[in-house]
Amino acid sequence: MPTPESATIQADDPRVKRYLPWVVAIALFMEQLDSTIINTAIPSMAASLNVTPLSLKAVVSCYILSLAVSIPISGWMADRFGTRRVFSTAVGLFTFSSILCGLSVNVPMLVAARMLQGFSAAMMMPVGRLAVIRTFQKSELLTAMNFVIIPALIGPLLGPTIGGLIVHWLPWQAIFFVNVPIGLAAQWMIHRHMPDYRSEVQRPLDVIGLVLFGAGVALLSWILEIFGDHYLDVTSTAILFLLSLSLLGAYVLHARHALHPLLQLALFKTRTFRISVAGGFVTRLGVGGLPFLLPLLYQIGLGLPAWQSGLMMMPTAAAAMMMKLISVRVLRRFGYRQVLIVNTVMIGLTISLFSIITPATPIWLILLLGLAQGFFNSLQFSSMNSMAYADIKTEDSSMASTIASSMQQMSMSFGLAFGSIVAAWYLGDLPQSDRAAVVDALHHAFLTLGGLTVLSSLSFWTLRPNDGEAVSKGYVAPVPQQTSDTNSPPI
Repeated sequence: MPTPESATIQADDPRVKRYLPWVVAIALFMEQLDSTIINTAIPSMAASLNVTPLSLKAVVSCYILSLAVSIPISGWMADRFGTRRVFSTAVGLFTFSSILCGLSVNVPMLVAARMLQGFSAAMMMPVGRLAVIRTFQKSELLTAMNFVIIPALIGPLLGPTIGGLIVHWLPWQAIFFVNVPIGLAAQWMIHRHMPDYRSEVQRPLDVIGLVLFGAGVALLSWILEIFGDHYLDVTSTAILFLLSLSLLGAYVLHARHALHPLLQLALFKTRTFRISVAGGFVTRLGVGGLPFLLPLLYQIGLGLPAWQSGLMMMPTAAAAMMMKLISVRVLRRFGYRQVLIVNTVMIGLTISLFSIITPATPIWLILLLGLAQGFFNSLQFSSMNSMAYADIKTEDSSMASTIASSMQQMSMSFGLAFGSIVAAWYLGDLPQSDRAAVVDALHHAFLTLGGLTVLSSLSFWTLRPNDGEAVSKGYVAPVPQQTSDTNSPPI
């Protein structure tokens, strides 16, 4: 719950609602730009540090691991220390760790700095989203969240291009120093416009839950990250995989009986939250595999150079930004149930249509498919992310934001891993020189992901026509949204 002082700031100062989305958007833009710009610089970084490009995979994986482990404590920190202090500290640490990355002289130093970046990034988005949720009424939430996401989408849009230009004209360290002026601007806005929400009840940190959940997620994320690299034999991988699932299962048992669990799984009893977070997890498997498959199709299948392959991805991000501008009206007109069912099928069909692309396919058709993919993906994520909070009480918003962010981060790892598994299954031992066979194998992979995505639309059939209207129309149902199906296991 907000403190009396912070509640007064929210109610009486219209500048909070005007500028808070900008504050969160700037921080998220910095995070997204950093995560995409580094990929372009890997070859230059490897040459400068006298290592192979493959050995720098740890620079990416350690960031993901740190992010996955740290997200669950973001809600507790915000409740305990306040959204303003935690968000400001996170942005400051992210900026400082970016400087450390740029000053790194070897791989271990760079990995340590990236882990600090991952920890600070884990605080930024969940806490920023929490501040937005508590500041805006539910009827305003969809518009506010879309506004936050639009600038963030510019990061993936510009990241590869900016990274390529920087490493072409400047030392690779400059890609990290780009974050410094952005971080300073974000700090200035935070201290002027960021409300300070915190919980009136100080709950203790669930250390046992943090160890169980953090270790399970970290181990599972690491296994998915190294999958297919032959670092471990099949037996060792299977044992570690079962161990990670056992740790997560132990957390579920612990959370059912803990007085103040790290993640309150009881929130999954709220049907709209459960369908949005858990049901949407399945949908993200198909979508999450595309960033792995599309570069393979463009570079190996079509023979395009890396920079052209990156440009082919730009229409997707551009279309995603355009959809954010109209998604509010679409959801208000058709409702969450109809939009999520139909749009999930459209995403599956769009993914499947990539199976018709060959070296003879006109570029304009490929770009058109990329635009369609961006439109449908953007509407899907806006719908799932905003519906998650439609029936969540204010006092539970911190925990809901933490759970949703954790599940989204896990779905990204699962999606990439699933895409690599499907691609490896169809590619087998095909040589890259046999371009026709590679293209045919990738076509089967796209059809598999597309079919899975279409099937995932079944998870949204359990929604009711008026579900989510507290967000899309500002309508509050006269009775609580609790039905007999809420007694099912939360996970």
